[in-house]
Amino acid sequence: MKALVVDDSAVMRKVLIGALGRANIEDVDQAADGKEAVDAVQANEYGLVLMDWNMPNMLGIDAVKAIRQLGKTMPIIMVTTEAEKSRVIEALKSGANNYIIKPFEPATIVAKIQEVLGKASG
Repeated sequence: MKALVVDDSAVMRKVLIGALGRANIEDVDQAADGKEAVDAVQANEYGLVLMDWNMPNMLGIDAVKAIRQLGKTMPIIMVTTEAEKSRVIEALKSGANNYIIKPFEPATIVAKIQEVLGKASG
């Protein structure tokens, strides 16, 4: 399976790629903002997207909406510092499948990845 990690922080992208590796997902592309994410999703088939909320050029939440408008159905997990309940609800209503609040323990993100992939395949 191929995954896409979207975050404007190169350090956070590296952390998320490490978490994907712990979930046995090694084929990973990267994007630094929502616009790059939408372009990548248009050009590739992904089985999973990890998406930050706050980024330049296009917010992650807007990228999720754009990806869903393209008809793409892969699981998307928002990974963000936005902890307010209203933000979680907004993300889920916009098409995200799950939500992880930074900072997080690596085991937490691995569990969330396994959870959304289990739901997607079963």
